[in-house]
Amino acid sequence: MVDTLTERAATVRPGKGSRIGLYVCGPTVYSAAHVGHARTFLYFDVARRFLEAEGFSVRHVMNVTDVEDKIDHRASLLGMSSRTLARAEERAFFRDLTSLGARLPHFRPRAGEYVPRMIEVGRALERTGRVRRNGDEWVYEPPDRPEGENFPTGRELAAHVVPEPGHRFGGGNGRERAILVWKLQEPPRPSWPSPWGRGVPGWHLECFAMASELLGVPVDLHGGARDLIYPHHYAENEIALALRGSRFSRVFLHTGFVLQGGTKMARSTGNLAPLRSAIRAAGAGTLRWYLLGRSFHDRLPWHDEELLRAKEAYGTVRGLFSDWVSPGAGGRVGAASARRLLARTRSALGHGLRFEAVIPELERLAEELARSPSSHAPRGERREVRELLGEVERRTGLPLL
Repeated sequence: MVDTLTERAATVRPGKGSRIGLYVCGPTVYSAAHVGHARTFLYFDVARRFLEAEGFSVRHVMNVTDVEDKIDHRASLLGMSSRTLARAEERAFFRDLTSLGARLPHFRPRAGEYVPRMIEVGRALERTGRVRRNGDEWVYEPPDRPEGENFPTGRELAAHVVPEPGHRFGGGNGRERAILVWKLQEPPRPSWPSPWGRGVPGWHLECFAMASELLGVPVDLHGGARDLIYPHHYAENEIALALRGSRFSRVFLHTGFVLQGGTKMARSTGNLAPLRSAIRAAGAGTLRWYLLGRSFHDRLPWHDEELLRAKEAYGTVRGLFSDWVSPGAGGRVGAASARRLLARTRSALGHGLRFEAVIPELERLAEELARSPSSHAPRGERREVRELLGEVERRTGLPLL
């Protein structure tokens, strides 16, 4: 696949031993997820499924950001504690992820449980001599680095940044590169003691602290939606360069946004389609078909009409495949066609995670079954066809039978 940082083809493989370390940036648990979030998590679900089906051991980590200003703000509006809101939204998020048919991460560390480790990371950054106090905040000011070591933050920033609340810009004068290490903050808001006084760590320390402990840095595959490139993944990578002398990840993967009304879905703006509602309306299989129907780096417009077309297309394929392995007079389409489907699925996913190339293969085979005098598999081949379709399901996560 194409590594987002270098924009060159890269191979995902174990850095050490035989296990692949997969780190996916998870939710900030202050409100429900939308289908844009789902698209990102589904692509990483397919990446994990494919690697495991091909015989690799994968260690999958997804962080949960349960300490953040947005959580505090919404909890205050609802008249509850930040912790209560965060735990409720965390449970809801992973229920939605399970309903979507995604495999749950092996580890789901919470930011609040990693504050002592984040303080250690902050102290290590301080020892570089590049941490400065700015009012109630301590920030790390990165050095200039050769082109290609990290995501650009100068004039090129507009190429990958998303102008939303929470993104700070410095006009190319270097300020946009500063990374928050610590912010003074007092109870009743979340607050911990530290060498800099009571407060909270900067968000960008979170993933480095978790990944370095649970996987080791650099991890083998890391990413999220494209809006995380700056400032979050830029900051993660800078911390790794400063403290480990290496990239945060050997391969970065960033997914394109889901658009509604021509603009990016976002909870901060309220422009979204709730994931839970979409699952109830269309079903998990249809959503996977629709959300992964374009290349992972392309943007995907969300339209109810397109979702309906996806539901019809997926339903047709699934119905014909179910007939294919059911008892009945044997037809001409047999195990050879199923073997071709599996081979082409492995090729598409193995060379660039091209789920969008699998869908036409499924449709072509369904059309072949529809044209056949009998849509049932030849006698003696039904079991093999079922097993081969099962292997396609293992790699795609798409229910076919």
